[in-house]
Amino acid sequence: MKETVVSGIRSTGKLHLGNYYGALSNFVKMQHEYNCFFFIADLHSLTTHPTPEHLNRTVREVVVEYLAAGIDPEESTIYVQSDVPEVAELYLYMNMNAYLGELERATAFKDKVRANPDNVNAGLLTYPVLMACDILIHHGTKVPVGKDQEQHLEMTRTFGNRFNRLYNVEYFKEAFAFSYSDKLVKIPGLDGNGKMGKSNGEASCVYLSDSPEVIRKKVMRAVSDAGPTEMNQTKPEPIQNLFDLMKVVSMPDTLQHFEDLYNRCEIRYGDFKKQLAEDMVLATEPVRSRIQEISNDDEYVKKVIRMGAEKASESARKTIKEVREIIGIKKLY
Repeated sequence: MKETVVSGIRSTGKLHLGNYYGALSNFVKMQHEYNCFFFIADLHSLTTHPTPEHLNRTVREVVVEYLAAGIDPEESTIYVQSDVPEVAELYLYMNMNAYLGELERATAFKDKVRANPDNVNAGLLTYPVLMACDILIHHGTKVPVGKDQEQHLEMTRTFGNRFNRLYNVEYFKEAFAFSYSDKLVKIPGLDGNGKMGKSNGEASCVYLSDSPEVIRKKVMRAVSDAGPTEMNQTKPEPIQNLFDLMKVVSMPDTLQHFEDLYNRCEIRYGDFKKQLAEDMVLATEPVRSRIQEISNDDEYVKKVIRMGAEKASESARKTIKEVREIIGIKKLY
């Protein structure tokens, strides 16, 4: 039997280049070799209290962009997290075996508390438990995650193993980080620091659905500096970020051309950014065209969501039935 891959993206807005090169492009390759569950994590997004209209719209957008990126609903299971209530039931059971101290020590939780001191809700604290249940419900063993999620994956193994020990069973398997490519791709933002992310603002991200005009404007406004003052000098972070983006979307000889200009102190950032913008427009064109086409076909989108819910629910119902039996939750009538 094929090993199971599980991964999800929160429904907090449109997908960007970081999502595509860091995750989606690998998902497309994985689906032919593994049993893949790719979900839209709308329950996870509730920690930030989106409006009902925003939540509903962004869930649909992510489904459309999954499809536009090349994920095949016949090969993979694309589903909305809340369409599978068994995930929430397993979350309840696993919360009984997750302890306050270990949840408070999670790096992601501490970062969220610092960033949002007025919104320290229980969902943030138990976020790793829900993430674990997303994986455990399908007995996933391979999880495509970045460095920032490795601790959550370690906690998934902890919760699964703790359940096994508590009930003296060998039921849940261990899940490990997985990348289909040899090298994880980190896509930097346009704001001069860190990776591309929605939390850094619109100007930092190039979305897969952005028009060519919007992409050009964003790239031309990207953070840069006055230019190199010494031959072969080390690039500051904002400039290295732009070169890293060019490495992903441009031809090798284009990248080398601008590397040489930089090293000779002859680079003109206006020319560099124009080239980077045009290469981004070209790289995103196939996905952008399909986003519009698929989004207009409402019946197809609904069919994909229904089909995914059925496939994911079949897997989840089996797990919950077995977990209830292991715990001892049985009907007495």
